[in-house]
Amino acid sequence: MQAVITAAGLGTRMLPASKEIPKEMLPIPRNGELKPVIHVIFEMLYDAGVRDFIIVVGRGKRVIEDYFTPDWEFVDYLEQRGKVKQAKGLREFYSRVEGSNIAFVNQPQPRGFGDAVLRAEPFTEEEFMVVGADTVIQGIPQIRANSFLITEVEDPRPYGVVTLEGDRVLEVEEKPVNPRSRKVIVPYYAFTREIFRALRDSPVHEELQLTEGIRLMLRRGIPFRAVEVREVYDLGNIEGYLDYLRRFSLH
Repeated sequence: MQAVITAAGLGTRMLPASKEIPKEMLPIPRNGELKPVIHVIFEMLYDAGVRDFIIVVGRGKRVIEDYFTPDWEFVDYLEQRGKVKQAKGLREFYSRVEGSNIAFVNQPQPRGFGDAVLRAEPFTEEEFMVVGADTVIQGIPQIRANSFLITEVEDPRPYGVVTLEGDRVLEVEEKPVNPRSRKVIVPYYAFTREIFRALRDSPVHEELQLTEGIRLMLRRGIPFRAVEVREVYDLGNIEGYLDYLRRFSLH
């Protein structure tokens, strides 16, 4: 399975830190190390069997491209200085990077999640995953094409809200004022290339939302399934980031 990782947003919910540091590069504790969020997501996908990655970046995100460029001389330097643990962590990460096919795609303007996904169209196969680079979950379940992960939250208004019948998706709404349920989309999706046609045909207001493409596919009779997960950490906002830090630490 291919994975499209979207990392082009402005990260306004994490200002002022995200003004100079992309929110996807903010560090979180993981297995005794501090790793950028996108590093953790990459490793989760790699361990789930993904080897082809398309990372959508925007202006000011060159640091992400640099981070995924192995620097073996630095690893050698760390080993020479006796920083064996640090060198081991980087060596494992770089080995995964070199064992993958990674392409970077530019989104010149922050025009929404749907627009970011649409930018990856020329590089995708018939079936692929889409993952938002600011959300960490505990283990990635297997999901088939035209499905996505969901979870239940107290206040669903800031999210894409899902109406279900069993595991069948009836409707999705982006940040509704009066949500119909407390089930919200976790940004881990599996699509066919039909999503691109739906996104091109979807209405655009200030931004093109991915939920608009899904809604159009549902209206066209294409069924979607939802898979519920429980441990979800939205690291793109202060509350979610601090919640993760409280839950997991280096000690």
